[in-house]
Amino acid sequence: MDLFRIVLLLICIYTFRHYFFTFNRLFGKQRHPYVDLESAAWPEITVLIAAHNEEAVVADIMKALIEADYPKEKMTIIPVNDRSTDRTREIIDAFAEQHPLIEPFHRVGGKPGKAAALKDAMTLVKTEVVLIFDADYIPGKALLRQLVAPFFDPEIGAVMGRVVPLNVGKKCLTRLLDLERSGGYQVDQQARMNLHLVPQYGGTVAGVRKSALQEIGGWNENALAEDTDLTYRLLIAGWKTAYENRAECYEEVPERWPVRVRQITRWAKGHNQAMASYIARTARCPGLGWFERIDGVLLLGVYLMGPVLLLGWLLAVVLFYTGAQIGGGLTVLALGAFTTLGNFAAFFEIAAAARLDGSRQRIRLLPLTLFGFTVSLISVSHAAWQQVRESTYGNLFGNHELVWDKTERSRTAPVLDDALSPTVPVLRESV
Repeated sequence: MDLFRIVLLLICIYTFRHYFFTFNRLFGKQRHPYVDLESAAWPEITVLIAAHNEEAVVADIMKALIEADYPKEKMTIIPVNDRSTDRTREIIDAFAEQHPLIEPFHRVGGKPGKAAALKDAMTLVKTEVVLIFDADYIPGKALLRQLVAPFFDPEIGAVMGRVVPLNVGKKCLTRLLDLERSGGYQVDQQARMNLHLVPQYGGTVAGVRKSALQEIGGWNENALAEDTDLTYRLLIAGWKTAYENRAECYEEVPERWPVRVRQITRWAKGHNQAMASYIARTARCPGLGWFERIDGVLLLGVYLMGPVLLLGWLLAVVLFYTGAQIGGGLTVLALGAFTTLGNFAAFFEIAAAARLDGSRQRIRLLPLTLFGFTVSLISVSHAAWQQVRESTYGNLFGNHELVWDKTERSRTAPVLDDALSPTVPVLRESV
């Protein structure tokens, strides 16, 4: 009974969190402190492109960056080719021959993993502002200025833009992931920005201040999720992360369910590893306000809510059939939230995001998101169970061999034309 009450209390806390963020996004004061900065003494920047066997997509992002609306004399593009065995190196070198601002970094050894590759590439970086993209992303023309603008604020250590699916019309899965991305960025991330809480650095479509990165010891090459790890090391060190909702970049989301399962499993394991490392330090960090601490702790626990929900459902069934008496005002309130609105808080967040995006027809897919939610719930629960099962004494999540575990690409050729003048369509307007 006590375990059931703890589970219900956690469900209520996260339910309230979803509703609080959604109502703030719908009716609260919106905070976009850097969005109007269009003319400035733009600093020199370095753009890192993380690439491992990306022959089908790497040309697109290099074309888009070359045509970006940023002073070319202040921009260096470093494609970080980590031991690719396909034509990635050949494509990068061909671009570099035509465009002096491209300085390839071909990594042939060292520790595997994206974080390790970025750590080695940082030895070539001479600028204070560093932008990071994965190779399958396609930035819009104004994106670089939008990501750089927050760094005029000396408190900002990292910046995150909004991710929008490029292949949204391909499959039912891609449409559902588009809804999920909308809820996560349009509502969740922007609400945390509005409330001065903890926007999350997402590892791509992002930027980091070199001095801040050096202060915290650089990239953590042992992290399964280098982005979440970086978010919390910067937070604990006193640096802020800014979220730019109107800085949209276009990605290729999974088109097959097995690929999606592997992706969400990888995210869950990396996030849980960060939770084990930073939850105690975040909770008692003297440089953070109470609301920042609470939000930071809750953000670290999001992937554990999958197993908690499954446990709650199991306990509810057991208690029902054993005739257990449930009393107490808090328990009754928690049970009511669990059996009615509590289950649908995340879906309400997605519906609000669709409204804010001005694409209300997408709301017709909302019932189908229950299937995607169930798949994610089972996947993250299985990931947590694997981590517990593989744990060793003194190291909750054991030792892992880090590899380039990237999402399978569905593109077989570049989508931008050969004229090196890409026009990336605006998929929607951000509010």
